[in-house]
Parts: sequence; structure tokens; C-alpha cells
Amino acid sequence: MVRQPWIGKPLTDILFILLPPFLCLGVIILFPSLFQNTKGIPDAAWVVLILLVDVAHVYSTLYRTYFDRQAFRKQQTILLSIPFIGFVAGVMLYSVSSLLFWRVLAYVAIFHFIRQQYGFMRVYSRQEKHPQWYRLADMLIIYAATIYPVLFWHLNGPRNFNWFIDRDLFYFRSDQLLSFFTVSYYVIIAGWLTKELHGYISTRRINIPKWLIISGTVLSWYAGIVYFNGDMAFTLLNVVSHGVPYMALVWLYGKKHYTRSIGKNRFLALIFSRYGLILFLGILFILAFAEEGLWDFAVWKEHGNLFPSLGKQGWEIPDGALTFIVPLLALPQITHYILDGFIWKIRQDDFRWSNEVKKPGEAVSEGKTPVSG
Repeated sequence: MVRQPWIGKPLTDILFILLPPFLCLGVIILFPSLFQNTKGIPDAAWVVLILLVDVAHVYSTLYRTYFDRQAFRKQQTILLSIPFIGFVAGVMLYSVSSLLFWRVLAYVAIFHFIRQQYGFMRVYSRQEKHPQWYRLADMLIIYAATIYPVLFWHLNGPRNFNWFIDRDLFYFRSDQLLSFFTVSYYVIIAGWLTKELHGYISTRRINIPKWLIISGTVLSWYAGIVYFNGDMAFTLLNVVSHGVPYMALVWLYGKKHYTRSIGKNRFLALIFSRYGLILFLGILFILAFAEEGLWDFAVWKEHGNLFPSLGKQGWEIPDGALTFIVPLLALPQITHYILDGFIWKIRQDDFRWSNEVKKPGEAVSEGKTPVSG
């Protein structure tokens, strides 16, 4: 039996990293009435998707950075400078235009989401011994799967959803360009499938997790942005397919690196202990709830029934103050997006789990593999 390049235990990878996009599509197909509204998200769905997944996953970065004393000492300059630079840049952008601030943040977020899928694909390809053009084909399909739907969004005009706020993306309708990119998209998919068939015929092996991460990316991004034109469908596919795998990756990394480091960091050893999952998620949910409560009070004022908002008493924040408040509230996201490009470029040995036994004489690669953004 061919050993698959799982990150953790096979069941954990399947349930929390590979299955989410397929599960989301299944929910949409089985309960179409829940997704008939093209705009808006019910409060219950907003709590689950935005609060407990989207916002919470941002804070899971803390376990890999600021909560890890050893990592903080090694990367202190980056960990201190990025929030400062992000806040200053955010204030400068918002002072020019609130739309400019949200537009720049939206494109940074899209880049982050794309790079996460590329990173997972690379991790699940780490044991393959194929020619260079195989790796180039895998890179091409993952970027086509994510970039084409975004191009469709730009070239086809506004959809019934947005990334952060209305018209936070540029739109330049062009049927000719859209046709060109659509044909290219399907050609790339056909070429990748041909490559995979060739590889299977040659080796009689199939990389199951890589297949699932790529096919899940193709299906979720196309369905969420191109096929469906509704806020609920987009949010479900976008948020769950990104946030749940990210939190799972942090959990798996923590289980390997912190459970035996009681003397070094008792807090993380407790978090990633056998019964620490409730505490792991509980801290994330509390931080997410606090952040969204502040957003609702200061900016959105949309979920007063979910938060004990002071806004009900008629408090109004001056526009000048929002120039500083909005970038400050967005700072966890900004920091998460940027830091993610540094913290997951880990040595290959960081992905040797108990089920990956090194063969005698096998050298550990010193190269680095990006996991996400």
C-alpha cells in the first residue's frame, strides 16, 4: 500500500483540511432553499461563518507567533514591526479614502487565500519524485483554479456579494478577455488531468490528498464565485474552505511541537494537550466575539441584537476618529495576512509526523516549503 503524504492522521486531514469544500457544496445542493437569497446572511449563519470561523481563524496565528516565546524571540523584529507598519499604512490609506483602504485590504486578502491553497498543494506534494514540469503543472492548476474566478468577478461585473464592502474590487467588463481566460482555464484543467493520468500510468500511484486539495479548490472557487451568485453560497464556500483548514493546520503543528515542551511553554503545552481543543477554540471565539463587538459598535452597527452595543444609546464616532479606529480594528487581519507569508515557510522536517518514518540514510531536505500565504 502506497503511503500518502498526510500532515497529521489521515482522518484528521480528510475531515478538517480536505473535506470542507466538498461538504459545503453538498450542503448547498441538499438545502437549496437556504441559499435562494442572493444578498445578505441570516444572523445565525453570520455567527457561525464570520464570527466562529472567519474571524476566529485569524487569531489562531497567535499560537504560532506571539504565544510561542521561542518563536517570538527568533522573529521578534518581524513580529513587532509588521503590526506597526500595518497600522501606519492602514491609517495612511484610510485618510486618503475609506474605499481605498478596503480595496487594498481586499486584494491582500485574496492573495492570502490563493497562497494558502498553493501552500497546501506543495505540502501534499512534498514526497513526489516527478520531473520539474509535473510541479509546474500542479502550480499552474492551483493558480488557475483560484485566479480565474477572481478574473471572472472583475470582467463580468459586480456580483451579489463582495469581499468586505460594496465595490471593493475593480470592475472592467470585457467579454473578449473573459472568453480568452475561460478557454485558457479549461485548457489548463484538461492539461493537468492528462498529466495526472500519465503519472498514474507510469507509476500506478495516486497522491490522494493532493488530488483532494486541488479538486476541492477548483470546485469551491468556481462554485462560490462563478456558478452561484449569492452571498450565502460565496461566504460558506469561501470562509469554511479557508478558515477550517487553517485552524486545523495550526492545531496539527501545535500537537507536534508543543505537547512535549511543558518546561518551555506550559500554556501551549496545555492548549495542545489531549483535552485542550476546547480551550484552543474557546480563546479564539472569545477574541473573535470581542473584535466583532467593537466593529459593530464603532463601524457597522448591523448586529446590535448580538452584541450589547453602546451604539443603541446614540453614540456617534467622528469620521476623523475612524481613520485610526478602522485600521486598528483591522490590524489582526492585516497582521495575519502578512505574517502568514513568513511563519509557514518551514523546513521539511517540520512535516515529519509519527507516521512518516525516515529511512536509514535518508537525509532531511533543508529546503523550505510554503504552507500558506
